[in-house]
Amino acid sequence: MTDPNRSRAPFIAIAASLFLLALLLWLEGRFVFCTCGVFRLWSGDTCSSTYSQQLFDPYSFTHILHGFLLFWLVALIARGIKPRQLAPAWQLWLALTLEAAWEVFENTPFVIDRYRAETAALGYSGDTIVNSFGDVTCAVVGFLVARRLGALGSVIVFLVLEVILTIWIHDSLLLQLLMLIHPVQAIKLWQMCR
Repeated sequence: MTDPNRSRAPFIAIAASLFLLALLLWLEGRFVFCTCGVFRLWSGDTCSSTYSQQLFDPYSFTHILHGFLLFWLVALIARGIKPRQLAPAWQLWLALTLEAAWEVFENTPFVIDRYRAETAALGYSGDTIVNSFGDVTCAVVGFLVARRLGALGSVIVFLVLEVILTIWIHDSLLLQLLMLIHPVQAIKLWQMCR
């Protein structure tokens, strides 16, 4: 017979990770909602100062891709835990917690200043707590979709989303990584809002 407390443990851990995310972002000085005074589910204008302030924005799709990367990473970690596999609910917790850790790091002055200096996100001031929760939600969705698609299917969908984002918003997860690690001036100019 399965112990009900044991089966609930990963979901309690998920709730704890989300609480810790909100607390750490608040301690970093992040606002809960957009200071513009308006709450929206979607902010589609990447040239607006509110695109990282609402629940979802075009960059939410890059967080879905984070979920794909987390699926691949967690699959490697779970493979290394033998003879007992890491249960799917604990895999979800691990992916969510890693994404939450990224959200905290992404909203540090170091990363915000790096985005401003080396990417087209000149007015970027960090995410709101609501936007970070939207980003974590998207990563969880990406993780679950990648789990459903499997290795090959998730690679294909990842690449297709990268191409769509590059055409649509002149940015993508791989371009973000490139611009943060090794900025290319020509790409920065191509990404600038006009």
